[in-house]
Amino acid sequence: MENKRELFQVLTRRFGLLNKNCCTIGGIDISAVHSHILYEIDKQHEPTMQQIAELLAIDVTTFSRQIQTLIKMGLVTKSPSLDDKRYYILSLTTQGKFMATAIETSMNNYLDEIFSHMNEFEQETVLRSIKLLNNAMAKSSVCCTPII
Repeated sequence: MENKRELFQVLTRRFGLLNKNCCTIGGIDISAVHSHILYEIDKQHEPTMQQIAELLAIDVTTFSRQIQTLIKMGLVTKSPSLDDKRYYILSLTTQGKFMATAIETSMNNYLDEIFSHMNEFEQETVLRSIKLLNNAMAKSSVCCTPII
């Protein structure tokens, strides 16, 4: 029987390297964490800082420092919510949107290249298996339950 942990260690390590390779855009280095933050802000509708921090399982204090860095880089803006002044709405600047799109394109190109080494049946099997795994992880009470 396959060593499940070893398979996940190798997969995580390789995917981590993939993230590391993708994130220099226009001479600007973007960390994997910043890449994930930009992705989530781009995909959500007027997300609050708390929502994105929760989604990425980052404590709010650490997340706040990450957002400050992205604001200084000119990629993100933070404005008080009109509904509740205790919350801040995050949005991407034009440069932030460009960066998020460039990272998305780069990651998709890497994944397309990886999948090019498989036939169509293998590709569908891998994607179906990942969906099954994500669903099982969401039902797990042990750890890895993603916040949706």
